[in-house]
Amino acid sequence: MVSTRKRLPAPPQPGPRQHLLKRFYIPLMLAPVVVVFSSLFLGSLIVALLQSFGYAPLYNVDEFPTVRHYSQLISAPGFWQSVGLTFYYAIVPTIIGTAFSVYLALALRRRFYGKALFNYIYKLPLMIPYLVGVALIILLFANGGLIARTLFQLGLIESTRDFPRILLSHGGWGIMIVYLWKQIPFTTLIVFSVLIGLGPESEEAALTLGASRWQTLWHVTLPQIMPGIVSATIIVFAFNFGSFEVPFILGAKISPFTLPVEAWRAFDDADYTRRLRAMAIVMVISLISSLLLISYLSLYRFYERRRGRV
Repeated sequence: MVSTRKRLPAPPQPGPRQHLLKRFYIPLMLAPVVVVFSSLFLGSLIVALLQSFGYAPLYNVDEFPTVRHYSQLISAPGFWQSVGLTFYYAIVPTIIGTAFSVYLALALRRRFYGKALFNYIYKLPLMIPYLVGVALIILLFANGGLIARTLFQLGLIESTRDFPRILLSHGGWGIMIVYLWKQIPFTTLIVFSVLIGLGPESEEAALTLGASRWQTLWHVTLPQIMPGIVSATIIVFAFNFGSFEVPFILGAKISPFTLPVEAWRAFDDADYTRRLRAMAIVMVISLISSLLLISYLSLYRFYERRRGRV
Protein backbone atom coordinates (compact mmCIF):
# COMPACT_ATOMS: atom_id res chain seq x y z
CA MET A 1 0.00 0.00 0.00
CA VAL A 2 1.46 3.33 -1.10
CA SER A 3 1.58 6.11 1.52
CA THR A 4 -0.33 9.27 0.57
CA ARG A 5 1.35 11.53 3.18
CA LYS A 6 3.32 14.40 1.74
CA ARG A 7 6.92 14.84 2.72
CA LEU A 8 7.80 18.13 4.35
CA PRO A 9 10.30 20.22 2.42
CA ALA A 10 13.83 20.22 3.81
CA PRO A 11 14.74 23.36 5.75
CA PRO A 12 16.84 25.77 3.74
CA GLN A 13 20.57 25.43 4.33
CA PRO A 14 22.31 28.53 5.68
CA GLY A 15 24.45 30.28 3.16
CA PRO A 16 27.97 31.65 3.59
CA ARG A 17 26.64 34.97 4.87
CA GLN A 18 24.63 33.28 7.64
CA HIS A 19 27.66 31.19 8.62
CA LEU A 20 29.78 34.32 8.82
CA LEU A 21 27.21 36.18 10.95
CA LYS A 22 26.86 33.19 13.29
CA ARG A 23 30.62 32.95 13.69
CA PHE A 24 31.11 36.62 14.53
CA TYR A 25 27.83 37.21 16.39
CA ILE A 26 29.30 37.17 19.91
CA PRO A 27 32.39 39.29 19.04
CA LEU A 28 30.15 41.85 17.31
CA MET A 29 27.82 42.02 20.32
CA LEU A 30 30.79 42.51 22.68
CA ALA A 31 32.51 45.04 20.43
CA PRO A 32 30.90 48.22 21.93
CA VAL A 33 31.91 47.22 25.47
CA VAL A 34 35.40 46.21 24.39
CA VAL A 35 35.92 49.49 22.51
CA VAL A 36 34.77 51.63 25.47
CA PHE A 37 36.82 49.60 27.96
CA SER A 38 39.91 49.70 25.77
CA SER A 39 39.60 53.45 25.19
CA LEU A 40 39.17 54.29 28.89
CA PHE A 41 41.52 51.76 30.48
CA LEU A 42 44.24 51.17 27.90
CA GLY A 43 44.17 54.80 26.78
CA SER A 44 44.71 56.04 30.34
CA LEU A 45 47.42 53.44 30.90
CA ILE A 46 49.29 54.51 27.74
CA VAL A 47 49.09 58.19 28.73
CA ALA A 48 50.39 57.37 32.21
CA LEU A 49 53.22 55.30 30.70
CA LEU A 50 54.27 58.12 28.36
CA GLN A 51 54.18 60.67 31.17
CA SER A 52 56.22 58.41 33.44
CA PHE A 53 58.92 58.37 30.75
CA GLY A 54 58.96 62.16 30.56
CA TYR A 55 56.47 63.01 27.80
CA ALA A 56 53.97 65.49 29.25
CA PRO A 57 53.30 68.47 26.94
CA LEU A 58 50.36 69.37 29.16
CA TYR A 59 52.85 70.32 31.90
CA ASN A 60 55.43 71.76 29.48
CA VAL A 61 57.72 68.75 30.01
CA ASP A 62 59.25 66.78 27.15
CA GLU A 63 62.17 64.64 28.30
CA PHE A 64 61.09 61.50 26.47
CA PRO A 65 62.58 58.98 26.83
CA THR A 66 63.93 59.20 30.38
CA VAL A 67 63.86 56.83 33.35
CA ARG A 68 64.75 59.60 35.81
CA HIS A 69 61.41 59.42 37.58
CA TYR A 70 61.69 55.65 38.05
CA SER A 71 65.27 55.82 39.32
CA GLN A 72 64.37 58.60 41.76
CA LEU A 73 61.35 56.63 42.92
CA ILE A 74 63.21 53.36 43.52
CA SER A 75 66.14 55.07 45.24
CA ALA A 76 63.89 57.20 47.46
CA PRO A 77 64.03 56.35 51.18
CA GLY A 78 61.02 54.37 52.26
CA PHE A 79 60.05 53.13 48.78
CA TRP A 80 60.38 49.44 49.58
CA GLN A 81 58.63 49.98 52.91
CA SER A 82 55.74 51.46 50.93
CA VAL A 83 55.70 48.41 48.64
CA GLY A 84 55.66 46.09 51.66
CA LEU A 85 52.94 48.10 53.39
CA THR A 86 50.78 48.07 50.24
CA PHE A 87 51.21 44.31 49.90
CA TYR A 88 50.45 43.81 53.62
CA TYR A 89 47.19 45.78 53.41
CA ALA A 90 46.20 43.80 50.32
CA ILE A 91 47.09 40.20 51.18
CA VAL A 92 46.10 39.94 54.87
CA PRO A 93 42.41 40.92 54.47
CA THR A 94 42.24 38.84 51.28
CA ILE A 95 43.34 35.67 53.11
CA ILE A 96 41.24 36.31 56.22
CA GLY A 97 38.18 37.32 54.21
CA THR A 98 38.43 34.27 51.95
CA ALA A 99 38.57 31.90 54.93
CA PHE A 100 35.50 33.52 56.52
CA SER A 101 33.67 33.59 53.19
CA VAL A 102 34.19 29.88 52.51
CA TYR A 103 32.92 29.09 56.00
CA LEU A 104 29.84 31.29 55.54
CA ALA A 105 29.12 29.86 52.09
CA LEU A 106 29.25 26.31 53.47
CA ALA A 107 27.05 27.31 56.40
CA LEU A 108 24.47 28.90 54.09
CA ARG A 109 23.81 25.52 52.46
CA ARG A 110 22.42 24.21 55.74
CA ARG A 111 19.06 24.98 57.25
CA PHE A 112 19.05 27.11 60.38
CA TYR A 113 16.67 29.47 62.12
CA GLY A 114 16.64 32.91 60.51
CA LYS A 115 18.42 31.80 57.33
CA ALA A 116 16.07 33.77 55.06
CA LEU A 117 16.78 36.98 57.00
CA PHE A 118 20.52 36.31 57.11
CA ASN A 119 20.56 35.89 53.33
CA TYR A 120 19.53 39.55 53.05
CA ILE A 121 21.60 40.93 55.94
CA TYR A 122 25.00 39.63 54.87
CA LYS A 123 24.59 41.22 51.42
CA LEU A 124 23.88 44.71 52.77
CA PRO A 125 27.53 45.91 52.70
CA LEU A 126 27.59 45.26 48.96
CA MET A 127 25.15 48.14 48.49
CA ILE A 128 27.01 50.57 50.77
CA PRO A 129 30.00 52.64 49.54
CA TYR A 130 33.43 52.18 51.09
CA LEU A 131 33.43 55.73 52.44
CA VAL A 132 30.32 54.97 54.50
CA GLY A 133 32.20 52.03 55.98
CA VAL A 134 35.12 54.34 56.74
CA ALA A 135 32.77 56.72 58.59
CA LEU A 136 31.32 53.83 60.60
CA ILE A 137 34.78 52.58 61.58
CA ILE A 138 35.79 56.06 62.75
CA LEU A 139 32.54 56.38 64.71
CA LEU A 140 33.07 53.02 66.42
CA PHE A 141 36.81 52.48 66.81
CA ALA A 142 38.35 55.94 67.19
CA ASN A 143 39.83 56.74 70.59
CA GLY A 144 36.84 58.99 71.19
CA GLY A 145 34.42 56.65 69.45
CA LEU A 146 31.41 54.78 70.75
CA ILE A 147 33.30 51.67 71.88
CA ALA A 148 35.96 53.65 73.74
CA ARG A 149 33.35 55.81 75.49
CA THR A 150 31.28 52.76 76.41
CA LEU A 151 34.30 51.03 77.96
CA PHE A 152 35.12 54.24 79.85
CA GLN A 153 31.57 54.49 81.21
CA LEU A 154 31.75 50.87 82.33
CA GLY A 155 35.01 51.59 84.16
CA LEU A 156 37.03 49.14 82.10
CA ILE A 157 39.48 51.85 81.00
CA GLU A 158 40.57 54.97 82.87
CA SER A 159 40.39 57.24 79.83
CA THR A 160 39.31 56.99 76.22
CA ARG A 161 42.99 57.49 75.37
CA ASP A 162 43.67 54.06 76.89
CA PHE A 163 41.62 52.43 74.15
CA PRO A 164 43.93 50.49 71.76
CA ARG A 165 45.01 52.55 68.76
CA ILE A 166 43.22 50.89 65.83
CA LEU A 167 43.07 53.83 63.44
CA LEU A 168 45.83 56.03 62.00
CA SER A 169 48.58 53.47 62.58
CA HIS A 170 50.81 51.37 60.35
CA GLY A 171 49.14 48.27 61.76
CA GLY A 172 46.23 49.10 59.47
CA TRP A 173 43.57 47.41 61.60
CA GLY A 174 40.92 49.97 60.68
CA ILE A 175 41.80 49.67 56.99
CA MET A 176 41.49 45.89 57.07
CA ILE A 177 38.22 46.00 59.02
CA VAL A 178 36.70 48.13 56.26
CA TYR A 179 38.03 45.78 53.59
CA LEU A 180 36.67 42.71 55.40
CA TRP A 181 33.29 44.35 56.05
CA LYS A 182 32.88 44.98 52.34
CA GLN A 183 34.62 42.01 50.78
CA ILE A 184 33.46 39.05 52.88
CA PRO A 185 29.89 39.36 51.51
CA PHE A 186 31.27 39.69 47.97
CA THR A 187 33.41 36.54 48.19
CA THR A 188 30.68 34.67 50.06
CA LEU A 189 28.18 35.43 47.31
CA ILE A 190 30.54 34.12 44.61
CA VAL A 191 31.51 30.94 46.47
CA PHE A 192 27.92 30.24 47.51
CA SER A 193 26.76 30.61 43.89
CA VAL A 194 29.36 28.02 42.83
CA LEU A 195 28.24 25.67 45.59
CA ILE A 196 24.60 25.95 44.56
CA GLY A 197 25.52 25.14 40.97
CA LEU A 198 27.48 22.04 41.99
CA GLY A 199 24.91 20.39 44.22
CA PRO A 200 25.61 17.97 47.10
CA GLU A 201 25.93 14.76 45.05
CA SER A 202 29.75 14.52 45.07
CA GLU A 203 29.99 15.15 48.80
CA GLU A 204 27.26 12.64 49.57
CA ALA A 205 29.05 10.05 47.44
CA ALA A 206 32.33 10.68 49.30
CA LEU A 207 30.62 10.35 52.69
CA THR A 208 28.90 7.15 51.56
CA LEU A 209 32.27 5.67 50.54
CA GLY A 210 33.64 6.27 54.05
CA ALA A 211 35.33 9.67 53.82
CA SER A 212 35.22 11.86 56.90
CA ARG A 213 33.72 15.36 56.75
CA TRP A 214 37.18 16.91 56.83
CA GLN A 215 38.39 14.65 54.00
CA THR A 216 35.27 15.46 52.01
CA LEU A 217 35.82 19.18 52.53
CA TRP A 218 39.52 19.05 51.62
CA HIS A 219 39.43 16.60 48.71
CA VAL A 220 35.96 17.13 47.22
CA THR A 221 34.36 20.45 48.17
CA LEU A 222 37.34 22.82 48.07
CA PRO A 223 38.67 21.60 44.67
CA GLN A 224 35.19 22.06 43.19
CA ILE A 225 34.77 25.61 44.47
CA MET A 226 38.39 26.62 43.78
CA PRO A 227 37.55 28.45 40.50
CA GLY A 228 35.13 30.69 42.40
CA ILE A 229 37.66 31.29 45.19
CA VAL A 230 40.39 32.18 42.70
CA SER A 231 38.14 34.57 40.79
CA ALA A 232 37.00 36.33 43.97
CA THR A 233 40.49 36.63 45.47
CA ILE A 234 41.90 38.08 42.25
CA ILE A 235 39.27 40.84 42.26
CA VAL A 236 39.62 41.51 45.99
CA PHE A 237 43.43 41.56 46.02
CA ALA A 238 43.63 43.80 42.95
CA PHE A 239 41.24 46.29 44.53
CA ASN A 240 43.07 46.27 47.88
CA PHE A 241 46.45 46.74 46.24
CA GLY A 242 45.29 49.79 44.29
CA SER A 243 42.92 51.27 46.87
CA PHE A 244 43.57 54.89 47.79
CA GLU A 245 40.75 56.37 49.84
CA VAL A 246 40.67 53.87 52.73
CA PRO A 247 44.44 53.94 53.50
CA PHE A 248 44.49 57.70 52.96
CA ILE A 249 41.80 58.33 55.61
CA LEU A 250 42.45 55.51 58.11
CA GLY A 251 46.17 54.91 57.61
CA ALA A 252 49.10 56.45 59.45
CA LYS A 253 49.87 60.10 58.75
CA ILE A 254 53.63 59.62 58.75
CA SER A 255 55.85 57.82 56.23
CA PRO A 256 55.80 55.15 54.90
CA PHE A 257 52.53 55.42 53.02
CA THR A 258 51.01 52.93 50.62
CA LEU A 259 51.91 53.31 46.95
CA PRO A 260 48.46 54.69 45.94
CA VAL A 261 48.69 57.31 48.70
CA GLU A 262 52.23 58.19 47.59
CA ALA A 263 50.91 58.63 44.04
CA TRP A 264 48.17 60.95 45.27
CA ARG A 265 50.63 63.03 47.32
CA ALA A 266 52.82 63.48 44.25
CA PHE A 267 49.86 64.24 41.99
CA ASP A 268 48.44 66.79 44.45
CA ASP A 269 51.72 68.70 44.68
CA ALA A 270 51.65 72.34 43.62
CA ASP A 271 54.57 71.59 41.28
CA TYR A 272 52.86 70.02 38.24
CA THR A 273 56.09 68.34 37.13
CA ARG A 274 55.75 66.11 40.21
CA ARG A 275 52.80 64.48 38.49
CA LEU A 276 55.24 62.57 36.29
CA ARG A 277 56.53 60.91 39.46
CA ALA A 278 52.92 60.05 40.32
CA MET A 279 52.53 58.37 36.94
CA ALA A 280 55.70 56.39 37.57
CA ILE A 281 54.20 55.18 40.85
CA VAL A 282 50.98 54.24 39.03
CA MET A 283 52.97 52.17 36.53
CA VAL A 284 54.89 50.47 39.36
CA ILE A 285 51.57 49.61 41.04
CA SER A 286 50.26 48.18 37.78
CA LEU A 287 53.44 46.18 37.17
CA ILE A 288 53.69 44.72 40.67
CA SER A 289 49.99 43.81 40.90
CA SER A 290 50.07 42.27 37.41
CA LEU A 291 53.13 40.14 38.24
CA LEU A 292 51.55 38.99 41.49
CA LEU A 293 48.26 38.06 39.83
CA ILE A 294 50.01 36.27 36.95
CA SER A 295 52.06 34.27 39.46
CA TYR A 296 48.89 33.43 41.39
CA LEU A 297 47.12 32.24 38.24
CA SER A 298 50.17 30.19 37.25
CA LEU A 299 50.15 28.45 40.62
CA TYR A 300 46.43 27.76 40.25
CA ARG A 301 46.90 26.29 36.79
CA PHE A 302 49.73 24.12 38.12
CA TYR A 303 47.38 22.93 40.87
CA GLU A 304 44.69 22.10 38.31
CA ARG A 305 47.19 20.22 36.13
CA ARG A 306 48.27 18.17 39.14
CA ARG A 307 44.64 17.22 39.60
CA GLY A 308 44.31 16.36 35.92
CA ARG A 309 41.69 19.01 35.17
CA VAL A 310 43.75 20.99 32.64
